[in-house]
Amino acid sequence: MPFFIVRQDITKMKTDAIVNAANTALQMGGGVCGAIFQAAGAKELQAACDALSPIRTGEAAITPGFSLPAKYVIHAAGPVYNHQKQEQCRRQLYSAYTESLKLAEAHGCKSIAFPLISSGIYGYPKEEALVVAREAIEAYLAGYGMEVWLAVFDKTSFCASKKLLDRVESYIDEHYVDGHTRSRCGRLAAKRPAMQEAAEPEMLLRAGGIRAMQPAAAGVAVAAAGIDSLLNQLDAPFSDTLLKLIDTKGKTDVEVYQRANIDRKLFSKIRTGKGYTPKKPTILALAVALELTLPETEALLKRAGYALSHASKFDVIVEYFIGNGSYNIFEINEVLFTYDQPLLGSQPAFG
Repeated sequence: MPFFIVRQDITKMKTDAIVNAANTALQMGGGVCGAIFQAAGAKELQAACDALSPIRTGEAAITPGFSLPAKYVIHAAGPVYNHQKQEQCRRQLYSAYTESLKLAEAHGCKSIAFPLISSGIYGYPKEEALVVAREAIEAYLAGYGMEVWLAVFDKTSFCASKKLLDRVESYIDEHYVDGHTRSRCGRLAAKRPAMQEAAEPEMLLRAGGIRAMQPAAAGVAVAAAGIDSLLNQLDAPFSDTLLKLIDTKGKTDVEVYQRANIDRKLFSKIRTGKGYTPKKPTILALAVALELTLPETEALLKRAGYALSHASKFDVIVEYFIGNGSYNIFEINEVLFTYDQPLLGSQPAFG
């Protein structure tokens, strides 16, 4: 953890390892594969690959990075897409990511960059390839801490879910204000009836003017009054509020910082307090990890001196997901990336 998408030439990334979308013969090819060989030193890298070839589809092999900034190159053989064998292709692609991560872990790597495997000349539909990549990486990171990057050279090589993007686009069209043409109070008043109508069973609590609402997915209103009261303790340090929220929501520290896509070091800094208040994107990442409702999120932001604004496309996009009870931070980041917005979580430097 964490996992980020970045628009970058993978051959220039100073991660511990980069992944080459390889063929099973581990021969130099075109596209990203060819660029990696050229940047590493084609003769040296090919000799190292020859000693390991062939591998099977879904497998991976590791070589030195030679002249690359990365220490290692992991060669992952993804499938050539076959519409008649979709499930087999999915298993092989998932395996290519998992086997690459296993090799990286075995060699002590703390950071790794992937291309979107099989989505080029191998013909894997980009939207589906992205889903498999996210699921495989997310599953692996649940058990091992590593910085993972999905390196995208340009927008044509990346494709988030069209259905999801259409829903987000519709929400943006309805709520995004290009400039402060309406007051925040007016905007909240306009959207609250729709939010309340969608919440079943609805629970509106009043304590010091803050309203908390539990969505139907929550099943029961667990400790809602306690959360409402907690978020009103404006004189309490942010770290105290966060720790109490974690307890109230019945989550662990590890679960929260992993789901927030932040590393343990930053979470420890937030947790210990000492006057430190995280930035707005980090607080929103924590709100997603804690599965806060929209009113709870706004109250938590207020505790740190922030607010959601409909003059910010970033805010509107995050608001859409939280308001709809959708808390997969990687999916949120895919949409933010598509709209050229900052991503949620603690994005480390890769060089």
